[in-house]
Amino acid sequence: MTKKFFKSPSPFVAQPRKTHIILHTLEEKSFSAWLKKQPETVQTLAKSGGFGAKPGHILPVPDAKGQVKEIYIGVKPAPGFYDFADIAAAVKKAFSPAFLKTASFEIKGLKGEDLTKASIGWGLAAYKFDAYKKDEGEYPALLWGKEADRKRVTTVTGALALLRNMINTPANDMGPQELEDVVRSLAAAHKAKIKITSGKELEKNFPLVHAVGDSSPRRPRLIDMSWGAAKAPKVTLVGKGVCFDTGGLDIKPSSYMKLMKKDMGGAAHAIALAQMIMSLKLPVRLRLIIPAVENSVSGTSFRPGDVFTSRKGTTVENTNTDAEGRLILADALTLASEEKPDLIVDFATLTGSARAALGPDIPAMFSNHDSTGKKLQKASESAEDPLWQMPLWQPYRKHIESNVAELHNSASIPGDLIYSALFLESFLIGKPDWVHIDTFAWEQTGRAGRPAGAADCGLRAVFAYLEERYG
Repeated sequence: MTKKFFKSPSPFVAQPRKTHIILHTLEEKSFSAWLKKQPETVQTLAKSGGFGAKPGHILPVPDAKGQVKEIYIGVKPAPGFYDFADIAAAVKKAFSPAFLKTASFEIKGLKGEDLTKASIGWGLAAYKFDAYKKDEGEYPALLWGKEADRKRVTTVTGALALLRNMINTPANDMGPQELEDVVRSLAAAHKAKIKITSGKELEKNFPLVHAVGDSSPRRPRLIDMSWGAAKAPKVTLVGKGVCFDTGGLDIKPSSYMKLMKKDMGGAAHAIALAQMIMSLKLPVRLRLIIPAVENSVSGTSFRPGDVFTSRKGTTVENTNTDAEGRLILADALTLASEEKPDLIVDFATLTGSARAALGPDIPAMFSNHDSTGKKLQKASESAEDPLWQMPLWQPYRKHIESNVAELHNSASIPGDLIYSALFLESFLIGKPDWVHIDTFAWEQTGRAGRPAGAADCGLRAVFAYLEERYG
């Protein structure tokens, strides 16, 4: 069962196939000069096909026998992360599946980091989720470039495939136990330590996690994995693992519930990031904490108006059972901050107001250390994985104060993305360097390299920042 989550189709080959086709990069600014030097047949092909070397456009050129041996591809001066996903998609469209089975392609004109980035984009375009529906399509095979960083290419594409597979999997096959199984497999592969807290021990030590998950027969748990040298800087990742969210007794309308298999998207981001850190051996002492629950409806469901005492000792009035993610993260963040790590990053599919503010592709990011937030946002720009820093506006703290407890979990007024971040901050011990990322984790329309369904939003940005800070 666990193996399918790690399934990652590889479009890369080490040796040319029977038919080997060279992809020549060509920039739009140099197209006119290039075209004048070409044979009349190539000029005619370019004009009739409307090829002008625009990014993502391709021009297959047949030889005297009609066999395509060269393709000119339009690229930017500095190709972007997904640019070669567009190229790969165009190549796939240009040839039949039967032809692609015996063909290979090779990029000429790119070196070093650009070639590595192009290879990652090509690899991401090969992703398909076929656990329940077989995909007979053939994907164009790319010959490994000599200067491509193979380890980085396979690590990034593998981690993003893991993230997408986990989120795309329906909730009946992705519950708290399956989340645990994935982390166990990851821990075994990298010789990491893992601890699972469940049952009475969970109820005693993580009461908010237990309260949210107690409504489901798929029992809640807290997953805790650690890896790396004890004396290395401590980096702790926390991911919201709500494997399905009905909304609880404050039940969601069906139109909002249909995508709630993705409510463990925060956990998927944290797990995939942990895989990248361990695979590329970033010199940190990594800790991964996943509170894993299903927010269901039953006779044991927690109720609006219930009051709980958190792991930190703070009392919380539950004013909305559909604001459950911040409850389980509260206990997890207290645990994370108890050992005083150098950095805590949490990922969560938390609020609709973050999507209303920034749309699906740009996660809202908060930090209690402004310099960290600014550096992370800058890193996100260079990684082509945008984050946008939002204010931890302390005067709004009054909106999460309860009349019957110290805090409540839902203010029920506009601004929830900020109130939720302030709520989470309240459960930190001291003031550790902390980042909260409110991500959507979903691609609604579909495009090359980002098919409709699960999507990474913020993962590569955080990894780029960690490499800059600790690499």
